[in-house]
Amino acid sequence: MKWIELSVVTPPEFVEPLAQLLHRYGHSGVAIEQCVTYNPDEGEKPPDGDVRVIAYVPREEFTRERRNWVELGVRLVAHVAPISTLLEREIDQEDWENAWKEHFHPLRIGNKLVIVPPWSDFSPESDDLVICLDPGMAFGTGHHPTTKMCIELLEKYICPGADILDVGCGSGILSIVAAKLGASRVTGIEIDDVAVSVGASNVKANEACGVEVIKGTLPHPDVTKCTFDITIANISSREIIKLAPHLVGSVRPEGVLIVSGILQETAGSVVEALSALGSSVVGTFTEQDWVALVVKAPSPP
Repeated sequence: MKWIELSVVTPPEFVEPLAQLLHRYGHSGVAIEQCVTYNPDEGEKPPDGDVRVIAYVPREEFTRERRNWVELGVRLVAHVAPISTLLEREIDQEDWENAWKEHFHPLRIGNKLVIVPPWSDFSPESDDLVICLDPGMAFGTGHHPTTKMCIELLEKYICPGADILDVGCGSGILSIVAAKLGASRVTGIEIDDVAVSVGASNVKANEACGVEVIKGTLPHPDVTKCTFDITIANISSREIIKLAPHLVGSVRPEGVLIVSGILQETAGSVVEALSALGSSVVGTFTEQDWVALVVKAPSPP
């Protein structure tokens, strides 16, 4: 059997939209490969720079219509991002079977967290916190700058026994990170049906105790106001502004709200919306064109 390998080279911040595109028209998922090699077994961290997003399609299923839809999606992303054209090559069945594992390497984020594929024989260091994520998932892989910043901020702010709310939890990666870092209760809330299923599956696979993934958005009957030590929302500026009263209201007095998914040009509007509710921005973090904010909830009246 012959396969068609499709790939696009992209900066890390555009991995996830391209992964969703190739996941939709590929066979069973996507692969994400660093364009520069490194050796995680020697403690090397993945370098900055472009990555390659890859999908595979059986040759007999790769119709002209399917190719056209993929090419259209790539061209649309290329209007706003410095990505390559769609690259295409034919490979044999044996090469396809080996390709998946070759493309995935452990991804270190922060001081302790390591994201690995299910088949990895990665040998963790004594203080590593390992998260197993199926790389076939098209979102929440840890490669996007906003996800990386959120993980690093959770590592900084979580205390053992904390109650965490993860708004727009997607693959569940941040909920799992919170549990691994010592949170006693984590509620992930997500509006997308597929993401709810994926998140719950990843939580179970990682034996993340105390994590519950529920469908919906804020306000939600199962989300009690003013009870969470940390609320984290890696969504978009528009959604953060829209949900600002509920995000701030979910955190206990003087608790912490972490928001990301914010482009630099919209950060001012997000700060204004949160400040209008009596919150104060106590930390601003940037990576590439993206911003994450750490916000302190108002003191009790």
